[in-house]
Amino acid sequence: MGVAIVSITILFVLLWRGLPMEIDGLRPGNIFMQIFYVGFISVTISMVLIFCLIIGTRREYVKKQIDTISHFRHLLLLMVKRDFVTRYRRSVLGVLWSVLNPLLTMIVLAMVFSLIFSHDIPNFPIYLFSGQLIYNFYAEATSTAMTSVSSNAGIIKKLYVPRYIFPMSKVISSTVNLGFSFFAFLLVFVATQETFKLTMLLIPVPILYVFVFSLGVGMILSSMAVFFRDITYIYGVLITLLMFLTPIMYPVSILPDRVFHIIHLNPMFHYVSYFRDLTLYGNIPGLWTNIICLGFSIFALGVGLYVKMSQQDKYILYL
Repeated sequence: MGVAIVSITILFVLLWRGLPMEIDGLRPGNIFMQIFYVGFISVTISMVLIFCLIIGTRREYVKKQIDTISHFRHLLLLMVKRDFVTRYRRSVLGVLWSVLNPLLTMIVLAMVFSLIFSHDIPNFPIYLFSGQLIYNFYAEATSTAMTSVSSNAGIIKKLYVPRYIFPMSKVISSTVNLGFSFFAFLLVFVATQETFKLTMLLIPVPILYVFVFSLGVGMILSSMAVFFRDITYIYGVLITLLMFLTPIMYPVSILPDRVFHIIHLNPMFHYVSYFRDLTLYGNIPGLWTNIICLGFSIFALGVGLYVKMSQQDKYILYL
């Protein structure tokens, strides 16, 4: 593992230095951030190679997991449908709240913060909504996935169900809600007379990155919540802190250099920036940005799968 990381690091640096800026995209100017990114990416690539090695050498195990997911796909779809139906069961407007809720929240925040940042950010409502859309998806997916195992203790005690099905169903449910929120986002586009860009056709790419990242984090949190229930309260504070460390309501240009480099360590900063490049600025992010986003996603998913597979047999003792 160590030899693989060192070899990949050297190879990556040589290749990266030879790429033109048009392909590479924006690089971090701070040498310490460059070292961190190169090391992080090297570890991520090593994890991808390990995944490929596992798939190649343990085909029976991989096939068994795929067959398990296929066998329980109806249960997975049923849980997603249940979450969707029960979300607004007793409300008058029903599913329309999936569109109205993010839209009204954006209007309130835009009314408050547009007085502060309206001169620094062109079309502030779109800027705000684009950040809010991606961040709220992550926050909802991980928060609901965190309690998915403990809240289904009755099913786990009576039937054999793969434990990763529960956080996976919550992330998929949040993806469905994201679709309705994106419809509201398009309404704001029309209302503000913003020009639609061809780069918006690539929107599924950052959404896929956030989906994989949220799934990995959700698996980690759902395992922690079984053994340590207080994590649900702690995470509520952390998710609020992460929101302010993500440039949703303020421009990045107002941050001092030392804070700017710290925010680069926040995965949501990269996902939100990627989404804004496609929708607001009409730019296609460079190779560097894609590697960073993919790196955070693969790393979170790898750790999440490892934690879930290694700890799921102990759940029954704590539920």
